[in-house]
Amino acid sequence: MPHSLLAGIPEEITGQAAWLGRDMESRSDEWIVTLSPNDVAELEAAARHFLSLGRDLGEISSADFPLPSFGAHLVRMKEKLLHGIGFEVLRGLPIDGYDQLFAATIFCGIGTHLGSARSQNAQGHILGHVRNTGASSLDPNTRIYQTAERQSFHTDSADVVGLLCLRNAKSGGDSLLVSALSIYNRMRREDPDLLERLFDPVATDRRGEVPPGAKPFMEIPVFNWHAGHLTVFYQRQYIESAQRFDEAMRLTPDHVAALDRLDALAESPEMHVRMRLEPGDMQFVYNHSQLHDRTGFEDWPEPSRRRHLLRLWLSPTGDRELPACFAQRYGSLEIGDRGGIVTENTVLSWPLDG
Repeated sequence: MPHSLLAGIPEEITGQAAWLGRDMESRSDEWIVTLSPNDVAELEAAARHFLSLGRDLGEISSADFPLPSFGAHLVRMKEKLLHGIGFEVLRGLPIDGYDQLFAATIFCGIGTHLGSARSQNAQGHILGHVRNTGASSLDPNTRIYQTAERQSFHTDSADVVGLLCLRNAKSGGDSLLVSALSIYNRMRREDPDLLERLFDPVATDRRGEVPPGAKPFMEIPVFNWHAGHLTVFYQRQYIESAQRFDEAMRLTPDHVAALDRLDALAESPEMHVRMRLEPGDMQFVYNHSQLHDRTGFEDWPEPSRRRHLLRLWLSPTGDRELPACFAQRYGSLEIGDRGGIVTENTVLSWPLDG
């Protein structure tokens, strides 16, 4: 049977981003970068400089966060994210000695050297807080990162996502990454009929964060081939919850089988790489070639010890073009100024809480 939706797409997509987890486990020196004492000193000096200006954190720019030496590494990191393996972990930031403002200033300052920050929710939060808020996963408007439950493999609504770990859970909460390109390659070889269904538009729930004039769901294929790149957009729970809308396109049995196959491949230890972010670790992931996941976790009973990560969504210059359907989620498709969640009442802010 001919596969019309796969026409013009390579039988196998090659390149550094098409990695396997079993290989990446032994190549940690390629994606874990330990900060040197000089790196830490430069980051701290840049934070002190910005804070001395008396400006709101939302006004931070790369010019206000000078990194004369470490900035060269961030240029290389950006290249790794956009055109290389698609992720990196910066390790060794001594956050035990920082208050939250100082830690956030370093994190956001690094972000300014990678791209422009984007709103992460309808409230306009540029600096996100990833933790269990007690929200119910049964509420169709709850975002999964607000719970302690397994997230499942997904992408975020931005080009690059960054995390800074402030505190770990008592147990669990591991981070998993998988190459969407490697999933495509396996399905192209083994399940081309199912793979084709992943190029069909599918409804994805906006979870109540609806831009003016938009539907309460998006209609974006899981896989898109555009301008010579395979781009992924995926959140299984939100695809399933979009079925609550009568006007949303129905998932056929073939679509469900294709999504099940994608999930099974992503969850295979052969395919994904697993890591536990320690306090002070900063993880940056390229959303267009990678899927990321977080295992469920048990938190500490004391509020001051509970799992807490800061998050940035970033739009870098020099990135790939995105297909037109991404305008449903990204709004503008302008490279370096796209992505995030903006509704009629969104006001941008950088909230801190301690």
